[in-house]
Amino acid sequence: MSIDTPPISPQQYEVLHGGGAEAAEIAKQRISRRRFLRRSMLAVWGVSATSAVAGALFYMYPSLSGGFGSVLTVGKVSEFKMSAPAEFKLEIQGVYHRPVARTYIIHLDPSTKFLLQGEDLTSQLSSENVVKDKDGSYWIALYQKCVHLGCTVPFRDNCGSFKCPCHGSHYNVTGEFLDGPAPRSLDRFQMSIQGEDVVVNTGVINSTVAHPDATTRLVAAPSVECSA
Repeated sequence: MSIDTPPISPQQYEVLHGGGAEAAEIAKQRISRRRFLRRSMLAVWGVSATSAVAGALFYMYPSLSGGFGSVLTVGKVSEFKMSAPAEFKLEIQGVYHRPVARTYIIHLDPSTKFLLQGEDLTSQLSSENVVKDKDGSYWIALYQKCVHLGCTVPFRDNCGSFKCPCHGSHYNVTGEFLDGPAPRSLDRFQMSIQGEDVVVNTGVINSTVAHPDATTRLVAAPSVECSA
C-alpha cells in the first residue's frame, strides 16, 4: 500500500465499494489525509533544506557574523608603537595582542635589519604578508594559534619571541619558525593600513609560510634562549 494512502477498516472498504454519500465522505477524508501527509513531509524537507543552506552560507561567508572571520578594525596606527625586534615588549612596543581578531599585531621599525636584500627581500615580505607602510615601517598580523595543535601562543618578553606552552613550538617576532614540533611558521592574516586605522581581514589566512632556511629567513633568531 502506498504511503500516500492511509489504511481503512473492512467496514469502510465495503462502503467505499458500495458507493453512495457515505462512500464519498470516506473518500474525501482519505484525500485530506494524503494532503496532510504530503504537506507535513514538504514542511520537514523545507526546514532541513533551509538549515543546511544557512549553515553553508555561515561557513562560506563568515563576515556576515561581524566578528572573527570578518574584516575588523583593531585600532589606530598611533596605538601600535614600532620597535626593532630585539626591543619588543608586549603591549608596549613592537607586539600587541588583539583578542577580538585572535591576532598579534607586529610593528617593525624601519631600521629593522633583515637577513635578505633586494628582490629576495621583497618577494619574501610579500609571501609572509608583511606590509610596508609609507613611513618605512613594517606590519604583520599573526594568527595567535600555534600551527602544531592549536594552542594560543604567548609572546615572551624575556626571550623576545613566541613560545607555545603546550609542546614548545618556538617562533621569532615575525612569526617565522625557530624550533619545536610545529610543521611551519605561524599563520598570518591579510591586513592593511587605511588612513589612521589598522585593519585585519580575519577571513583570509595565509597558512603557507614554511620553515625558513638561509634563503628565506627574514630576521635573526633572538640571542636569549627561551626555556619552556
